[in-house]
Amino acid sequence: MPQISPAKLTDLVIQTLQAAGSDAHEAAIVADHLVRANLAGHDSHGVGMLSNYLPGIQSGLLRVNQAATTTLDSGALLGVDGHRGFGQRIARETMQRGIERAAEHGVALIGLRQCHHIGRIGTYAEQCMDAGMISLHFVNVTDHQPMVAAFRGKQAVFGTNPICFGMPAMGDTRSVLLDMATSQIALGKTRVAYLGGKTVPQGAVIDHDGNLSDQPSVMWQEPKGALTPLADHKGYALCLMCEILAGVMTGGGSLAPHHERRGGIINNMMSIIIDPSRLASADYLALEMRELVAHVTGSAAAGTEPVILPGDPERQCTAERSAGLEFDDGNWASLVEAGALVGVNWNA
Repeated sequence: MPQISPAKLTDLVIQTLQAAGSDAHEAAIVADHLVRANLAGHDSHGVGMLSNYLPGIQSGLLRVNQAATTTLDSGALLGVDGHRGFGQRIARETMQRGIERAAEHGVALIGLRQCHHIGRIGTYAEQCMDAGMISLHFVNVTDHQPMVAAFRGKQAVFGTNPICFGMPAMGDTRSVLLDMATSQIALGKTRVAYLGGKTVPQGAVIDHDGNLSDQPSVMWQEPKGALTPLADHKGYALCLMCEILAGVMTGGGSLAPHHERRGGIINNMMSIIIDPSRLASADYLALEMRELVAHVTGSAAAGTEPVILPGDPERQCTAERSAGLEFDDGNWASLVEAGALVGVNWNA
């Protein structure tokens, strides 16, 4: 099983992206994002995405070195169009603008549309948290065949439509980060399982006849099935709201079939960024968060697993993986193949 240091992996990704046409600035942002996703344990949104990105660049579905344009600029409201550019770059730059708006107005509402895959949404919440901001993010996917069935549905009608909430550290309490797909699992997790010869949780997918399954192949072999929504009707409702907030309200469009589907991964995201210092004093926030966290995490029964905070698994995984990232042979082979598309040797 190949193992590689985060620094070496980042360097390989930068080389690969530059060979594909990205400038040094863009390649560094995207590489950092992808490797950080692997470090956090979200391999579905990590460097394995190069297998999608590089063919997308070659076909024109993903456009390198794009600069976002402003579509709405009205105080706390900001609208941005990414023109199918690298989502990791466009979203990072847009979140920085949103952070500045929230610092000025106390709150910012950001409508980001038409970006190629923006990756792990938690990265943008972390960016806001590092600036001391609370953030909420709602995302949909267009230009792609649907992947997720509605509750009681037998065919895919949605993307995985993630939601994300971030609360920065207050006083001596650690930050809280919720980042999840509104499907039971992300599509990328089925890719990792499929390439690694593994199964997924029973019922996380349905086959083309609507039968519950644990086989990731139903998402990668014809006739294709669908992912199932998180928590049945609850996840379905959240998924639909992401479609409305991120797709309809940003102007980026929904996954409804009247829109063209070229086979890309285009994300739209509505973000709300809040400056907590406008709502309460730092001393109050620190006290309340300390007492709340102690109340929640102290509720575990004796002899059981501890109660943890959202974001703790990513912190722990990052610490464990910082010494080296491991890839199974199937997923490493896909990276070698992706690098070969642009003449970069991943076997080095």
